[in-house]
Amino acid sequence: MAPITEVEGRRLPLSNLEKVLYPATGFTKAEVLHYYATVADVLLPHLRERPVSFLRYPDGPDGQVFFTKNVPPGTPDWVTTAEVPRSEGPARMVLVEDLPSLMWAANLVAEFHTHQWRIADPGQADRIVFDLDPGPPATVVHCCEVALWLRERLAEDGFEAYAKTSGSKGLHLLTAVRGSSEQVSDYAKALAVEAEKAMPRLVLHQMKRSLRPGKVFVDWSQNAARKTTAAPYTLRARAEPLVSAPVTWQEVEECESPDRMALRAPDIGPRLQDFGDLLAPLLDPDEAGTLP
Repeated sequence: MAPITEVEGRRLPLSNLEKVLYPATGFTKAEVLHYYATVADVLLPHLRERPVSFLRYPDGPDGQVFFTKNVPPGTPDWVTTAEVPRSEGPARMVLVEDLPSLMWAANLVAEFHTHQWRIADPGQADRIVFDLDPGPPATVVHCCEVALWLRERLAEDGFEAYAKTSGSKGLHLLTAVRGSSEQVSDYAKALAVEAEKAMPRLVLHQMKRSLRPGKVFVDWSQNAARKTTAAPYTLRARAEPLVSAPVTWQEVEECESPDRMALRAPDIGPRLQDFGDLLAPLLDPDEAGTLP
């Protein structure tokens, strides 16, 4: 029988605590749960009021990996859910609003992915995201170069940009905004095209695989209302417990090796002590810029 723990008055069964989920380091499910409990104060504000899609990997990254968008079977009745509009018809999804819900979701062993809008106003974006994805032999070092260009370009339009690792091989760039998802997508695409024109040997704004080697794909499409992106502080389904974690602009400027942007679960606690939540300004409505 799975051990039962109590979190803020909610009873949670926690299963397979000794299972190794990250084979390269021996990181266990118990350590995954401990990680999420440790970062809950900074993670939850980035999840609240946003429907969450789960990329589940219950047997680790080498096992079955699958997306769960609808409310999973067996979800406790105290977990908040909401109806979400979709092109194929409305669906019901989970909202991770508090610590018990976070720990319940973490026990599923999942990455957390969110839309760029809140449930109160679907399709009305409150952030822009650029997913900078390097095609080998390009690396995150090249992504940092592109991120610096985008940072300056966004500043010209009055936007303050913030960076986080993707938790994989790339970098995410985010900024707070007001506008419809369609408007934001159009703006993001225009900047991606502009970046390609400014750095044609390095940047690509199209997903075409044959063009990807040696270039950084500036994926603007994740601003579409239907799309989701890995949430800040989520663990990723990789061989090691890599995290999609905020980084400073100094770190971006000084990035000379891919290892500099490989942030793992044990790294995050000390970083929070040093920097706090570097993405906290994204949560302030007064920080949102207006599209030109």
